[in-house]
Amino acid sequence: MKEPITIVLVGIGGMGSVYVAALLKKAREGLFQIVGAVDPSPERCPHLAELKALNVPLYDSLEKFYARRKAELAIISSPIHFHCPQSCLALAQGSYVLCEKPVSATIQEAKQMMEARDKAGKWVAIGYQWSFSTVIQELKKDIQKGIFGKAKRLSCLYLWPRDKAYYHRNDWAGKKCDLRGPWILDSPANNAMAHDLHNMLYVLGDEKDRSTHPVEVEAELYRAYDIQNFDTAAVRSKTEKGVEILFFVAHATQKDRGPLLSYEFEKGIILSSGRNSDIKALFFDSTVKNYGNPDSEPLKKLWDCLEGVRSSRTPVCGIEAAASQTLCLNGMQDSMPEITGFPRELLSIEEEPGSRRIWVEGLNEVLEQCYGEGLLPSELGVLWSKKGTKISLADYNKFPGG
Repeated sequence: MKEPITIVLVGIGGMGSVYVAALLKKAREGLFQIVGAVDPSPERCPHLAELKALNVPLYDSLEKFYARRKAELAIISSPIHFHCPQSCLALAQGSYVLCEKPVSATIQEAKQMMEARDKAGKWVAIGYQWSFSTVIQELKKDIQKGIFGKAKRLSCLYLWPRDKAYYHRNDWAGKKCDLRGPWILDSPANNAMAHDLHNMLYVLGDEKDRSTHPVEVEAELYRAYDIQNFDTAAVRSKTEKGVEILFFVAHATQKDRGPLLSYEFEKGIILSSGRNSDIKALFFDSTVKNYGNPDSEPLKKLWDCLEGVRSSRTPVCGIEAAASQTLCLNGMQDSMPEITGFPRELLSIEEEPGSRRIWVEGLNEVLEQCYGEGLLPSELGVLWSKKGTKISLADYNKFPGG
């Protein structure tokens, strides 16, 4: 029998607790051993007692863990601004890395991670679960084979209301940067809906483990909540092959809707109508192909990475694949460095026990119209809108300022 793969968990609250729960279910099968958990506030993990029952040692920093132990795989679920330094440290200590999305806050950090990976001779996987799913892999293969013809326009609309508690759940939510200086760039486009922006770029990649490269972006960034960064975005990007990418997302709407996907090609259109919906291709010759629900395998990324430690097989979504989303996100922030606040007279406050939610009157309808017509709010002439600067990403190497 093979020796169990040793794992260190970095961040065991939030998304980290999802990994913890999944691993605990198989903890006694002998496939792996959790040799450490790193979190400065481990009490926030709902499975802390179970970890202690397995005698998993706890550390408040990754440096302290590596001073005492080694691990074949580091699963990093820490805040965005820790992704780069912790991944680089884990690689230098001989670990493979599964890092949660996004790869990093900035494109220069993503490149630093590539250098650390290449020096260590290990792989790094980025946890965009759709990319690991059988559904997206089959869809991507069909796009690569040319059965849809050339891509024309890929669009996504995702309206996901959040309340004030969402922005107070930690000390970095909604922030551009940390008090000590590192960029965070937390936003719908770099957290909750980062998957949806990444997926449009990923399915157009020429290789299994690559995304297409955005070469231009124009963004309109707005906020209703009292935060540093934006809670609402309308974005147009162009890829290296001239494909238009449209992305409309908000946490400040009254209605919960999406993600709606519309991927337009020469020979058909690929659609999805919301959470837990199948992805379907409607060809213009009237044939239909149902690819299934990409959310049906949310932890395939974890099991694939465990198998990848055994085989040293490169993951389907690594740093290069994930970096296209980071590049686009950095360009978005440069397109509108000063976030535009919604007019106060349009803000509605909804109070419920334990929840205080802000939403913008008419925002649902505006973004739905943008999605339907392929236009940004400023192009519709919306009174509160503000046009962003068009940013070239062709030689963009550093955020901010290219």
